[in-house]
Amino acid sequence: MFPILQLGPLAVRLPGLFLLMGVWLGTSLIDREALRHRVSGAALNNLVLYGLIAGIVGARLVYALRYLTIYAEDPLSLFSLNPSTLAPTEGILIGLIVVLVVGQRRHLPFWPALDALTLSLAAFSAFLGLAHLSSGDAFGAPTSVPWAIELWGATRHPTQVYEIILAGLVFLGVWRLRRVSAFPGFLFLAWLALAAGSRLLLEAFRGDSVIIFGELRAAELASLAVLAVAMAG
Repeated sequence: MFPILQLGPLAVRLPGLFLLMGVWLGTSLIDREALRHRVSGAALNNLVLYGLIAGIVGARLVYALRYLTIYAEDPLSLFSLNPSTLAPTEGILIGLIVVLVVGQRRHLPFWPALDALTLSLAAFSAFLGLAHLSSGDAFGAPTSVPWAIELWGATRHPTQVYEIILAGLVFLGVWRLRRVSAFPGFLFLAWLALAAGSRLLLEAFRGDSVIIFGELRAAELASLAVLAVAMAG
């Protein structure tokens, strides 16, 4: 993995850079998509700002809860700028919840607003995979397949590469569906189903999954629940 890019005396953390690029690309898509779905672009940009703040804070707090003993010994590390000490999936979920709540309070049209944000979410997911690839997070289970990579003392599935490919395919799928307006919320629900399905596929190869109830993967249960909600919608 390649977490730091050295440019002379300047050390650039690539995971953080990729996340910033994802945010930049996502926000650059908002105004055009807002126009397509007849939603205020300015209101959506404000909504995204609230979601980003809540998502980053939430991702750090969830990560700290996972490693509570470490953070109890050094509480100031909660304010670290290291993007590797975030729980990105939970952060995205928390950010989405804040977006939904604030959007309703601002009386934004619920489904059209989510449709307008869908391409941005899909684009950000691909850059999240790039951040994982550069940091070595979200690593795969040990394997002997020919395309395995050496990471953390073992030969593993390159799940970060799988994540980037799946996110790219999901983005292309959503891009093709963006002109389809079967009903308000269709695009968002389609992305939700595709993202949950790809996460289910990815979890089969992950080596850092959170296990609950002895053998069940928490991310798989969450993905199944999200997929069920998306299909029911």
